[in-house]
Amino acid sequence: MDEVLQNLLDILQAWWDSAIEKFPQLIAGLLVFILSLFLARLVSKLVKRTLTRRKTDPETLLLLSRLARWTIIALGIVLALQQAGQDVSALLTGLGILGFTIGFALQDVSKNFIAGILLLVQQPFDLGDDIQVGDYSGKVVEVDLRATEILTFDGRRVTIPNGDVFTKPIINFSRTTRRRIALDLNVADDNDLEQVRKTAQQAIGNLPGVLADPPPSVAFHTIGKGLVGLTIYYWYDTQATEETAAKDSGVTAIKNAFQSASIDIR
Repeated sequence: MDEVLQNLLDILQAWWDSAIEKFPQLIAGLLVFILSLFLARLVSKLVKRTLTRRKTDPETLLLLSRLARWTIIALGIVLALQQAGQDVSALLTGLGILGFTIGFALQDVSKNFIAGILLLVQQPFDLGDDIQVGDYSGKVVEVDLRATEILTFDGRRVTIPNGDVFTKPIINFSRTTRRRIALDLNVADDNDLEQVRKTAQQAIGNLPGVLADPPPSVAFHTIGKGLVGLTIYYWYDTQATEETAAKDSGVTAIKNAFQSASIDIR
């Protein structure tokens, strides 16, 4: 009985000696874990604030904020164990193999998920913006972790996987305050080209929404078979008018001005 009790005391003494020896490491690990909890809470709030400004739907907002929190906490646990003197190489290897297996099996889903997160972080567009992605142009009506949905200018609702949105060029029409229009037409080669230039510039310059700086310009570029080809360039304020209206008013103004000036359009 005394021998058993002595063995038990020896084991407890060994544990105590080990705890005393590793006490600074245990305290350091505990501090790392507590710091990770604080950082996870801070990052979660930051994610919520950022996504709220972007008018992200509540489900996506909650998912991303929790994902950010638990990712930081998981990293904090690993770092805390390592700081406390524990060997975490086997754990990291197992997690790496598991992550690779899941990622390979769900590569399309994970690709769109990661692209969705990057789009929400980088913010190349907001809800309500007019954009063009690939062959589709329209207004952004929804952005989630899988896809981006736009309402095209001809009334179709198109859902584009976030992986495609992220890897293709994105044209955001709503983030430019001015755009340029180019109108191509031909006039008869017996017209006075200086009169053509001045008439076109004056007609376009009087249109509402057209910018005076830079002023409208005319470039003649082709000649032959009884005609001269030209392009009329002018810039318009996107907040004052939209592209279709700016083109329509431009064509109408040129037609009426040239007709009044007896300029023959071919």
